[in-house]
Amino acid sequence: MKRGNKSEKSRGKKVFQQVTGRVQMTREGFIFVIPDGEEGQDDIFVKASRTRHALNGDHVRVAVTREGSKERDKRREGEVVEILSRSQKPFAGIYHSVGAQAWVLMQSKVMPYDIEVKPEEAAGLGAQPGMKVAAVVDSWERKDLTPKGHLTAVLGEPGKNDTEMHAILAEFNLPYKFEKEVEDAADMISDVIGEKEMKGRKDFRNTFTFTIDPADAKDFDDALSIKALPNGNFEVGVHIADVSYYVTPGSIVDKEARERGTSVYLVDRTVPMLPEKLCNKLCSLRPDEDKLVFSTVFEMTPKAEIKSRWIGRAAIRSNHRLSYEQAQAYIEADSVPENDELGQAILQLNSLSAIMRAARRKAGAIDFDRPEMKVEVDAEGKPIRVYEKISKEANWLIEDFMLLANKTVAEFVATGGKMNGVPQKNAKTFVYRIHGEPNEIKLEGLRTFAKGFGYKFSDNEPLAGRAAAKSLSALLDSAKGKPEYEALENLALRAMAKACYSTDNIGHYGLAFKFYTHFTSPIRRYPDLMVHRLLALYLDGAESAKKEVYEKECQYASERELVAADAERTSIKYKLVEYMMDKVGQEFDATVSGITEWGMYAEIEPTKVEGMIALRDIKSDFFEFDEARYRLVGRRSHKIYRLGDPIRIKVKNANLEQRLLDYELVEEHLPSSKSETKTQATAVTDAAGADASNPSESGAAGKKLSRHEKAKAAARKSRTVAAVKSGKSVSRKPKVTPSSESEKSRRKRSTTKKD
Repeated sequence: MKRGNKSEKSRGKKVFQQVTGRVQMTREGFIFVIPDGEEGQDDIFVKASRTRHALNGDHVRVAVTREGSKERDKRREGEVVEILSRSQKPFAGIYHSVGAQAWVLMQSKVMPYDIEVKPEEAAGLGAQPGMKVAAVVDSWERKDLTPKGHLTAVLGEPGKNDTEMHAILAEFNLPYKFEKEVEDAADMISDVIGEKEMKGRKDFRNTFTFTIDPADAKDFDDALSIKALPNGNFEVGVHIADVSYYVTPGSIVDKEARERGTSVYLVDRTVPMLPEKLCNKLCSLRPDEDKLVFSTVFEMTPKAEIKSRWIGRAAIRSNHRLSYEQAQAYIEADSVPENDELGQAILQLNSLSAIMRAARRKAGAIDFDRPEMKVEVDAEGKPIRVYEKISKEANWLIEDFMLLANKTVAEFVATGGKMNGVPQKNAKTFVYRIHGEPNEIKLEGLRTFAKGFGYKFSDNEPLAGRAAAKSLSALLDSAKGKPEYEALENLALRAMAKACYSTDNIGHYGLAFKFYTHFTSPIRRYPDLMVHRLLALYLDGAESAKKEVYEKECQYASERELVAADAERTSIKYKLVEYMMDKVGQEFDATVSGITEWGMYAEIEPTKVEGMIALRDIKSDFFEFDEARYRLVGRRSHKIYRLGDPIRIKVKNANLEQRLLDYELVEEHLPSSKSETKTQATAVTDAAGADASNPSESGAAGKKLSRHEKAKAAARKSRTVAAVKSGKSVSRKPKVTPSSESEKSRRKRSTTKKD
């Protein structure tokens, strides 16, 4: 992080500390600057009049004009002194033109200004008034009232599912199709497996092998094999599609895969990293087909002790393709016949995986058990159900063996093949998946919060190292099944560091692994493809690759992973808001899931759909945020709301354009009109068949611009009429919510269970 000197007097003029960072903008025009460097630093608030026309995502230099103070409930404030670089991420909006002028009218919660574009260029892309488009800001001079930019894509008719999903992809600069030259290059790759392709490979085609994947999966990139040995042990193979054999460095397909970095999983579609020829055919380990793989093979005792390992290129022929449900049926069966080879294989692997999982837990691995919610959509993309995806032993079985393979490959390279747990000082360059220790300040907050429920967490012990991890696991175990469990788990998740890719191995804290990498998904993650290439080189005796080259690749891959995750969350949020649009005015049981100085988050039960209750809307009392104890306290009544508390809420507003949900707290002593609400039971019954396009009562959005008053008024009217005709809610300027107010909410928590 670049900083100037602390505030001081110099020649009678005050010199302010300067910080560089990334802009997070709000609909109201004020911004927060997220400082570069280490996580955990306080954001810097900048008034709209002090932004120098900085916009969301821009990299800026800001002078800190006032330091924050938790005691006085004051945040850091500043003023933008320089825009270092403009963000190249597009903004989605509605195209409108009047005469020789045109604008993209914004509906975004992070962009309060319409973008002026050249109508002739827009027409060249096929843009027509009323269409949803994506635009990038090129400049915003001090003399101009609005930013100027250009269109990057014409997305289609607003409100249509494909248009809205493409808009989300466009917002994150993600493609939704492959260029023809990439598809053609993939189609040219040979699928022949002959003597040339088998050279130097171990042949496992006669070893019993199968895959376990989701029922609707098309790409099967991992398989397991098992064979009983004469000494009573088992030969267990973890076989991964050998994508690196087909996708060569520098090829057209490789360049595209590297650019994408990862597959992206939106609610209703997958945007793959590789063209279909590779991910669904050539590299998919489909049954009864010879396939090239990269394998880790273990001799394991019935107690899961590893006696020997082999890593190398191989070939397999899968005997069965199973869904998780089919595999689970074997595990839960009262008995499986001895002559059922598949059933016996699953039972034996499940036994081994349970032993490995218990050992990992004993070593201090942290197992977060937060429910994974899924949105089911119909053929038109309309959300019809929100449900919890249940993980069982069949899921854990696959997960445990993938973790074993990832860990083994990382240790093999780090120890120079010795597998003795001691990293070589001059170990060859490799791509590791690392996870640092959690934030001690946040862990201290968790300890204070846990004490309020009577739990002991690392009492009189430092909040660092493996001891803290074991204490955290013990805390979560002791709270499991109790009302406060989710609150404790949420705080623990927020304290965790973010996992990323690096050539510097520091281990993986959450998994309690000294060595770890990503080896098992080269179809959908580019770092896995890099791992395969490096591993192949080192197995052939090659010298170490250049560290600086791969460190840059690791940084880029980590960035692409975050972009993909943001896009996935955005698509889920969009569909959840769409799902709730016909439930405005209805009441639900909920749980407090987050607390901030401006509002309280609540998750509806059992769907976990989250919205925010603004503190200013709570009528019974004035509530203050007690940050140390993560609670709200009523100034007059002393009533307390804490994380995990059960409450009753009413859905107040569902803003689809800005993907925001507003709730109201239903307070028992306040009268409410029965005609305006429905019971939760009725809401659940009606949910599947209800029309999700309920217009809101909010007025049309728009900001006042002195230039081109008539054109802008016409634009606003056009947008309002179009919205009403389509049955969509007409956006208005929303209340400040955590989604736009602070980086604290953006980084509020991650719900990833395993890395």
